[in-house]
Amino acid sequence: MIRLTTMLLAVFAFALPAQALDKASDKGLDKVTIAASWLAEAEQGGFYQAVADGTYERFGLDVTILPGGPQKNNRLLLAAGKVEFYMGDNLIGQFSAVSENIPIVTVAAMMQRDPLVLMSHPGVGLDRFDDLAKAKAFVGLATLTTVWPWLEKNFGFSRDKAASYNFNAAPFLADKNSIQQGYVTSEPFAIERQGGFKPNVFLLADKGYESYATTIETRRDLIDRNSGLVQRFVNASILGWSNYLYGDNKAANALIKAQNPDIDDEQLAFSVEQMRVYGIVNSGDALKLGIGAMNRRRIDRFYGTMAASGVVPADLDISRGFDYHFVNKGFGVVPKLRN
Repeated sequence: MIRLTTMLLAVFAFALPAQALDKASDKGLDKVTIAASWLAEAEQGGFYQAVADGTYERFGLDVTILPGGPQKNNRLLLAAGKVEFYMGDNLIGQFSAVSENIPIVTVAAMMQRDPLVLMSHPGVGLDRFDDLAKAKAFVGLATLTTVWPWLEKNFGFSRDKAASYNFNAAPFLADKNSIQQGYVTSEPFAIERQGGFKPNVFLLADKGYESYATTIETRRDLIDRNSGLVQRFVNASILGWSNYLYGDNKAANALIKAQNPDIDDEQLAFSVEQMRVYGIVNSGDALKLGIGAMNRRRIDRFYGTMAASGVVPADLDISRGFDYHFVNKGFGVVPKLRN
């Protein structure tokens, strides 16, 4: 993990289109910014939905979404107090913050299942998960330093099989005996569109990788100073996710496309459908406790798994990095039948 305390800070000024924000200062709304780790996409859709349909405004909030990207580390902005919230990729970033004594706290987990997958070409001897360890693997640096050690310890993967993945599928498409990482909500669609075939898709959450994803992170001082604002933001975001997945999400998708012109309606529709099919947002504890639910025992168990894999130190008090008071209240429960 890149140490947050050793990187230079950069503040990126970016706002949603004016017609989407249309929130005059005299409305008395609390202005907050949530920074994303990646470019605008359906995997952030609930936040865009809450902007687009006025949910944040109804909760007294004027919310700006700050996109991320391959050359940005927006999490630094949260650590520096430049933004109020951050969309965490997974729990490992929170463990890292605890290890570095950075007062970042996770207050909600919008994705109950991490959408991370490994993909392979069909019909070349890589049709089972147990076959994948023998293949050349195109994986990103973050995956190599976090998920890969877990794969090595539990499934026989080896570092000498790993090759660099820079969000370009061409090397995977050219090598039928290779595998590639991705999100179940994104890369399989891109592979089928570019390569003309449906890849085998293996969701790591089905293999025991228990991390939450698309978490809401904030700072401890904001919780202490204004817990009501944090609660309003969490509640409005929960409703945003429910409405994005099961309601009319056209306006939210329009905002996503305005910030990320490279994404189209077909990709967005695929992503939403995959989130429903795989229970990425609405499954597990969320079915009873509401979207955003967090289970302390599950987090402790995942931390133990990552510590045993050598990803994080084994002696952390991770309780400092999580606050469960804002979720698990049955708010935003969506029946599984609506998936």
